Amino acid sequence: MTVQEFSYQFGTMEHVLKAFAMKLCSDKFDADDLYQETAYRAFKYRGMFKSDTNLKAWLITIMRNTFINHYRKKTKNRTLSDWTSTDFLIDSGDYITINDAESKIAMEEIEKAVIKLDKTLSVPFKMRSVGYRYQEIADELELPLGTVKSRIFLARKELQTSLNASN
Repeated sequence: MTVQEFSYQFGTMEHVLKAFAMKLCSDKFDADDLYQETAYRAFKYRGMFKSDTNLKAWLITIMRNTFINHYRKKTKNRTLSDWTSTDFLIDSGDYITINDAESKIAMEEIEKAVIKLDKTLSVPFKMRSVGYRYQEIADELELPLGTVKSRIFLARKELQTSLNASN
């Protein structure tokens, strides 16, 4: 296939390639860049294209592989390398380290505050905190659903007030 024939056939695929690029990138500028990169690679490697095969499929494959390679490169650039002797890979995402001692002290304070609550508030609150649903608590305590919700709300408010006062 001559360069002119290849150029003509590539030109007939332009709308298909641009639509596919837009589908992959969802951004016009990135899609245009992907289309240009695909065109560059297609013309650079046109000697590898076999005339009796499907040009559209060949071009789509080039575009898809280019997109995947670019995505992998972007993902790899977000990972930092720590060159200490242990050679850990550090993801630059947000991670939170929890201080167990601080959490344990906070839980002890919360438990003490719950014990000080009136029994009518603490029982529904404790049931809710271990996973019971509002309706299940209402059925178990033989109370109206609204009363259960109200008592849990009031328990939270009292706990919030007592915990803020202790800090």
